[in-house]
Amino acid sequence: MLYASEASMSNQEKKQEAMELVAKAYQHHMRGEIDRAIELYSQSLELYPTPEGFTYRGWAQSYHKDFEAAIADCHRAIDLDPEFGAPYNDIGAYYLEMGQFEDAIPWLHMALKARRYESYCYPHFNLGRAFEAQDRLDEALEHFQSALLENPGYALAAKAVELHLPEAADALHHRPQSRF
Repeated sequence: MLYASEASMSNQEKKQEAMELVAKAYQHHMRGEIDRAIELYSQSLELYPTPEGFTYRGWAQSYHKDFEAAIADCHRAIDLDPEFGAPYNDIGAYYLEMGQFEDAIPWLHMALKARRYESYCYPHFNLGRAFEAQDRLDEALEHFQSALLENPGYALAAKAVELHLPEAADALHHRPQSRF
């Protein structure tokens, strides 16, 4: 859907309008109105492509288990802004959902290196999930704890740490004692 005054809008005005559509789409997304959210994210991208628009549309598409489209949108977001961390995390999360744990890991590490990212707890938590699925429990616990350090209110990370702490304590007690 193109706006009547779109031809006369500056790039900055288009970007602002596109981000307003992303915000409106996000509200629908959070209410569970996924198809409407996808529609609005798409409208924002027609007006002015943004990494947020692509990332969030991909996230909405993942609710329909369309991980291929979601990953493609995240790649478009990365092309627009390689420093935006969310699409790297999301690609990793989609690989986790598809059971491709090893494929998820490099994307999650890239999310941790991204300069423009507000939620480093998510790639840490997702790395914990990837390592847990591979039975690499020490690494899983390390990342679950890092997620909790990043966001002390992150209930899923707290639950994961709680779940794995007894295993970690048992492993420490069963290790041979060092003489030094």
